[in-house]
Amino acid sequence: MKTFCRIFMLAVVSLFPVFCFSQTGGAAAKPAPAKPAGGVDIPIPEIKYTTFTLKNGLTVIVHEDHKAPIVAVNTWYHVGSKNEKPGKTGFAHLFEHLMFGGSNNFKHVYLTAMERIGATNLNGTTNNDRTNYFENIPDSMLDYTLFAESDRMGHLLPFDQHTLDLQRGVVQNEKRQGDNAAFGMVEYAVAENTYPAGHPYSWTVIGSMADLDHASMADVTEWFKTYYGPNNVIMVIAGDITPEAAREKVEKYYGEIPAGPPIEKTKTWIAKMHGSHRGWMQDRNTPQSRLYRIWNVPEFGSHDEALLDIAAQILGRGRTSRLYKRLVYKDQVATSATAADDTNEIGGQFDLTLTAKPDPDASKADANFHRMERGADEELQSFLKSGPTADELRIAKIQILGTFTRGLERIGGFGGKSDTLARCQTYTGHADCYRDYLKRVKEATPESVRKMAVEWLSDGDYQLEVHPYPKNFTTTAAIDRSKEPAMGGAMSLNLPPMQKTTLSNGLNVVLAERHNAPVVNFTAIVNSGYAADPAGAPGTASFTLRMLEEGTATRDSLKVAEELEGLSANFNAGAIHDK
Repeated sequence: MKTFCRIFMLAVVSLFPVFCFSQTGGAAAKPAPAKPAGGVDIPIPEIKYTTFTLKNGLTVIVHEDHKAPIVAVNTWYHVGSKNEKPGKTGFAHLFEHLMFGGSNNFKHVYLTAMERIGATNLNGTTNNDRTNYFENIPDSMLDYTLFAESDRMGHLLPFDQHTLDLQRGVVQNEKRQGDNAAFGMVEYAVAENTYPAGHPYSWTVIGSMADLDHASMADVTEWFKTYYGPNNVIMVIAGDITPEAAREKVEKYYGEIPAGPPIEKTKTWIAKMHGSHRGWMQDRNTPQSRLYRIWNVPEFGSHDEALLDIAAQILGRGRTSRLYKRLVYKDQVATSATAADDTNEIGGQFDLTLTAKPDPDASKADANFHRMERGADEELQSFLKSGPTADELRIAKIQILGTFTRGLERIGGFGGKSDTLARCQTYTGHADCYRDYLKRVKEATPESVRKMAVEWLSDGDYQLEVHPYPKNFTTTAAIDRSKEPAMGGAMSLNLPPMQKTTLSNGLNVVLAERHNAPVVNFTAIVNSGYAADPAGAPGTASFTLRMLEEGTATRDSLKVAEELEGLSANFNAGAIHDK
């Protein structure tokens, strides 16, 4: 009998206290006090930081994390597409690209230069409200990085027409790729039909092709002078550094840059809709029909955000969500069914995204679509009427707090500690605004979630049907792979000591103990992989491991998923040649 691979990994957020006890008799223990419905005993994590502001208005947040010799630099310019005007859209994203081309004293292509010094989590992005640039670097490269970042902040101008035309072409090509992707035209229809004309979110971040064509040297120069001054910037430095050292370096490289002009800012503008509005479109690039249903809701940092996030988690996040269980698992009329509460600085949108199960028979595909739509509305109306159960609320809270806690393992990148601090400071003026959000999540009750859902989701939606175009399907263009990325150099790594023991049954146990984040990761490895598959049954090991999530003698697949989500656990199983 052959032994096949049984390797699995389970990462659990350590949210609950661990109790060790032995029973030898005596009086019965007193019962724990009852928790309110949906309550959880989860501590709210804290990211410690120091803040200072230079005389030119640059706000700097420093977070110490000495577990590895790296530093995250995360620079948020408080400018996005909402600062544009009709007829001059796409400027924020265009300028994001212009900032990568080098500056007066740092005459390198920025991404290439950073890769050469070993930068990771390296990118720049633009959204409605901000443009950010971020990288994780070896701590010995911090001066080099701050010189580069400060030079493009204070010494970018002038740049020549060739640079403008080159980056304009890059952005326009990115726009073409996005437009030709599956459901790529949806964002335009949503922006135009969910916000009134003139609202800062009524156009897309990428902008229009015509506006990009007409962007002149004078236009982009004025844009930079207006929005890229240090007084419109939040910079977070997180990692292997002290606040004193960070301040000394920031003063050195940024202190000379003059402040920009006063800036006009838009306050909260939710633009709640009334009634139901319907749109219909075709897409050449997808074989499946999809329904989007969207409501305009409150902004990032609002009291309502946390409760709507919980509603989205229960309705459409994961296998145990109501929409998945009803439409994908039970009715089998959809291949995916999700809900999300996407918040921006001055408003947000709550959306349901439902993808219908395809069928070669057009009439059956159409029937699936309408059954999917009816089923989703029934689930929504049931939620608005009765709200979440106590158990649904408990699991949603664990998932939200667990996801945030996982971010504490990383200093940079999306969702890392520097990203969290920068977002809070930029949008609310308080770097620790996440604590208020998590407190609202913890305090939520079934009735408070239901009332918030009724307030925002019972009226005022836009529904967009997207159906496959019946012919001439095409593929998207391939990315340019003519140049390989530069390879990074070797770095030293301070790993915790390995503690080892062997159980009485022969199982070898290795413990790597580190307390930077309250997360426990388990990995089990068996010395046999898919090389042990029977000759006539290749894939047996991999198939066996995939079945671990699909149920046992005592739990079906939904019960397995529910218990894993109840621990905020990530479960993965896989096989390689020998393990």
